[in-house]
Amino acid sequence: MFDFDELNEECGVFGIVGHSDAARLTYYGLHALQHRGQESAGIVTTNGEKFHVHRDMGLVTEVFSSDEVSKLIGSTAIGHVRYSTTGSSVLANVQPLVFNYAKGEIAIATNGNLVNGDKLRKELEANGSIFQTTTDTEAIAHLIARSNADTLEGAVKETLNQLVGAYALLILTNEQLFVAQDPHALRPLAIGKLGDSYVFSSETCAFDTIGATFIREIEPGELLVVTQDNEMCVTRFSEPKETSICSFEYIYFARPDSDISGINVHTARKRLGRQLAKEAFAEVDVITGVPDSSTSAAIGFAEATGIPYELGLIKNRYVGRTFIQPSQELREQGVKMKLSAVRKVVEGKRVVMVDDSIVRGTTSRRIVNLLREAGATEVHVRISSPPVKNPCFYGIDTANRDQLIASNHSVDEICKLINADSLAFLSAEGMIEAIGRPSNEKNRGHCVACFTGDYPTKLYDALEVEETV
Repeated sequence: MFDFDELNEECGVFGIVGHSDAARLTYYGLHALQHRGQESAGIVTTNGEKFHVHRDMGLVTEVFSSDEVSKLIGSTAIGHVRYSTTGSSVLANVQPLVFNYAKGEIAIATNGNLVNGDKLRKELEANGSIFQTTTDTEAIAHLIARSNADTLEGAVKETLNQLVGAYALLILTNEQLFVAQDPHALRPLAIGKLGDSYVFSSETCAFDTIGATFIREIEPGELLVVTQDNEMCVTRFSEPKETSICSFEYIYFARPDSDISGINVHTARKRLGRQLAKEAFAEVDVITGVPDSSTSAAIGFAEATGIPYELGLIKNRYVGRTFIQPSQELREQGVKMKLSAVRKVVEGKRVVMVDDSIVRGTTSRRIVNLLREAGATEVHVRISSPPVKNPCFYGIDTANRDQLIASNHSVDEICKLINADSLAFLSAEGMIEAIGRPSNEKNRGHCVACFTGDYPTKLYDALEVEETV
């Protein structure tokens, strides 16, 4: 796989209750969420008596044939697409994870990352638990199975109160579907309706794909219990804490046609671009964006400045997960297999290249050089987020400060390293203002830890690592 300098989100979840075509609708829902995880996919269905399961490595279209989907019998289903940040990328870790215990079958799909996952695992192993995977999601099943609560709902609540971190969670049994959102709402999770059926998804774009109607987002600390007959009980396992939705959902992760907290992602990104133009104008001839996530911000930048927006960079959509690795001699030029510059657009021009973030800096340098090789006379880089200086422990693959170029270099130093004529990042204040969440909470309900180092939860596992170094 190419050494692309991208942030990767851990996964996406989808569930539906009480529909005769549950498996196929879940397949379509996962396809809509494919951008959230491209390493593996899985679906578990139930007919009220037993589970039917199919999981494998690969994209949704690679994992599920029409025949495989037709074998997934039942009117209730949960599905998952995964990018691994904790636990290796192997079949055993593909979600939904399925378990058998004294009270029956249970399947779990989650989006996020537990910052006390290692701590819980060690405690459970010390008490006799044997783990079959390396993902922290398995600890949830062990905690439920070990609970002394009188009911499964009680066991789930007891378990959720032991988890710390980010989790948008679906737990399926043959009788019920449990849907939970962590007390900080670090990861998005929404509820919709398709006829009489309840639908749950990491993003609202999946509702549009299957023709469902958005109802609302799951609230922080909320637990929904839905029966096979589509009767839903709304309860809580925790009082809501300071809302801290990941800022990168708006900046990069979510699909542009999704809405989060009533804000359309494409519209928010355009506002980020406009704010960036106000803070870091450059006198150039053309604006271009790094496809696809930066296109909206580049359009906003162009609208604010009156400078034309052009498709100066084109993405090759057929360079996927299974693309043959180039030889060592070509690996440094591997970005050309994913992106190409449009010479007639940038040749002889001063260009602003808008991107959503710089993580390690390697890809930024290669794209700048692509534009120069295509004849751009100047390349000014503008980033529609603040510098990423701190690791994320909530489900993004930046858990090492040494990997972050902004943690170790000044803006001027980064500018030289990526071979740009100038470089500017959006301010944290400008980002929060541009996204436009109306919340009266701190940072308008955003998690900005990767920019500021102010984490919304205690970092149990990270602190333990630091203490042993």
